[in-house]
This record gives sequence, structure tokens and C-alpha cells, in this order.
Amino acid sequence: MACKERRQWLGGLERSCRPDLETRIIPAPPIPGIDRIEASFSGNFFEPHSHDTYAIGVTLHGVQTFRYRGTRHFSRPGQIIVLHPDEIHDGAAATNDGLRYRMLYLEPSLVRMAMGDLTASLPFVGLPVIEDELLRATLISALETLDCDLEDIQASEIVGDVTDGLLRHSERRPSHRQKSSGLGVWRAREFLLENCRRNISSLELEQVSGLDQFSLARQFRTAFGTSPHRFLIMRRLDCARRLMTQGAPLAETAATVGFADQSHLSRHFKRAFGVTPGKWVEAARA
Repeated sequence: MACKERRQWLGGLERSCRPDLETRIIPAPPIPGIDRIEASFSGNFFEPHSHDTYAIGVTLHGVQTFRYRGTRHFSRPGQIIVLHPDEIHDGAAATNDGLRYRMLYLEPSLVRMAMGDLTASLPFVGLPVIEDELLRATLISALETLDCDLEDIQASEIVGDVTDGLLRHSERRPSHRQKSSGLGVWRAREFLLENCRRNISSLELEQVSGLDQFSLARQFRTAFGTSPHRFLIMRRLDCARRLMTQGAPLAETAATVGFADQSHLSRHFKRAFGVTPGKWVEAARA
């Protein structure tokens, strides 16, 4: 996409460059239970329709308007849209500037599992346009690069965090099952540390820790101040810094430590350390 839009919006939606208003829908690679898209258009585009999933997204440019549960609503840049499964809605740009947004479609079965109660009713958010910094940060993590797959444990964390956000804005209060973590989170930490150079599945972490994937994500953050996926990424970056200091090429380093490619490594490196890998190596050698 032009103007490095996919990366600039991380630094703040207000700094995203203006889209070209070309009508387009960009889908991300699908994973079980989760779809992600970017849409941009002008005028009226979507006729009344409904999904059998939650539709949760962020407006990036322009003003989004839609009719939902008998009322016309508006979403401005940075605001979050939450649509419940099977609720009819349409979609249009409210101004001549056009509209661009990104949306996450989440199967209700995943929400129910993340709630830890398979018999409870699903959370219903009465207001379809909300402000929530924590949920916004989760959506940014999930939607920042649509051309990349979500890693398995990252997807689990996103589902859990989105579910927590839905519960915060619904009449239901969180009722997560609380298991005694004991050594479980420590076993998960050691497993991540020892296997950081490869993709690790949520099932593996469940087996190692004795906790379900959603409880583990919450309790890991409580114990260590970060998520399992973030811990994994940082250990990969530690390995990458050592290899680059020893003279390993960036592309080779990315493949060795478990990143998809060189740009994937560079993006995470700059986010973690504030400089590009090239600048860091130059400074370290100096």
C-alpha cells in the first residue's frame, strides 16, 4: 500500500496518510475462526446484511456510518465498531473524503471458549461505537499487517483480549475460570525460552503448563508483565542481535531465529528497540 500506511497507523491513527479512495477490499490470510479485512470506498457501499460472527474494527480515515438495530451510527478515526452476530447493518462513507477501516471477524465459539464458560450467554455490547484504549491496542496488533499470518499463540491472545473488551462493555462481567497456575506459567516460560526459534502452538503450551490457552495468556501477563507471544518475540530479537553483531546477514538472521522474513524481523526490531536493525548494528560495532 502507498505511503507505508500499514506501518504508519501503528504510531497513531491520526498520522495515517490519506488513502487514494480507490474502492477495494483487502483480505488477510484466513485462520480458523478469524477473518481480517481492510475496506476503502466512497459513498454508499454495503447494502443491509448480517454476519454470523462478531465484527470488530477500527475506522482509519473518514467517517463511517451504518444503520444498526434501528439507529444510524457514526464512527470517526480511532473509534471502535462492535457488531453482534446476526445483527443486520449496512455501511457507507459519511463524507466526501471517503472511508477506510480494518475489521476483525471473530467466531462466537472462540469468544465462548475464551470466557471459560461454555454455557454462558455471549457478551452483547449495546453501543456499537465505543472508545477503549486496551481494545484498540489489541486490534492494532491483530490488524496491523494483513499480509502476514497470525502466529497461533498470538491469535489465542488476541481472542482472549478481544473477549475481555467485549465483556468490559457488556452487561456481563468477566467470569474467567481461575486455575492455580503454580509452576504452570514458569514451565510455559521455560518452554518458550528453549524453543524461541520456531513456531510454537497453543496446544503445546497447554500441554506444558496444564492451563488452557486463554487462562495461560492472562496468568502469564500477571506473572511476567507481558504476553507469551511478546515474550517469544523478544527472545527471538535477543538471538537476532547476537547474530547480527557477529556479522550474520539480516535475511539469514531472520530465518535462523524464526521470523517469516527480513521485513518481519525489522518491523519487530524497530518496535522493540526504537531503531532499525541496520542502525543498531552500526552503532554496536562503533
